Amino acid sequence: MAESIKTAVNAFYAEYSAYPSNTSGKTDKDFLSLMSTTNTNGGNYRGIAFLEVPPKFTNGVAANGDLGLVPPKGYGTKMTNFYIQIDSSGLGYVNPTKSSGTSVTNANVPSTVAVWADDPKTKGKAVGTFK
Repeated sequence: MAESIKTAVNAFYAEYSAYPSNTSGKTDKDFLSLMSTTNTNGGNYRGIAFLEVPPKFTNGVAANGDLGLVPPKGYGTKMTNFYIQIDSSGLGYVNPTKSSGTSVTNANVPSTVAVWADDPKTKGKAVGTFK
């Protein structure tokens, strides 16, 4: 799913020559609404559905504020949103260690978009689109 999110963000960029503007660093309900529906708010003026999301990826825990796009049940004990970081400054890399809410060891990933979830087995390790 992380790779699908990354592909959707890059498709958004290809369509609008800009990255999604309401990315909070998580795949929250606003991100999900912008990328997976024909919602024309938040910069998706043409109403294009960039991301198809199976229901098992929307089972967040409302009490934790994790509504939106989450890893499926069984991935870990705590259902949290995927994290997303975009190199909108043109540096040629993203640095997930500087993202809020997570303490991953992956730094300076040579990519314009990185998407990850915390590894449920290894604290501080991220699983995602780091290639």
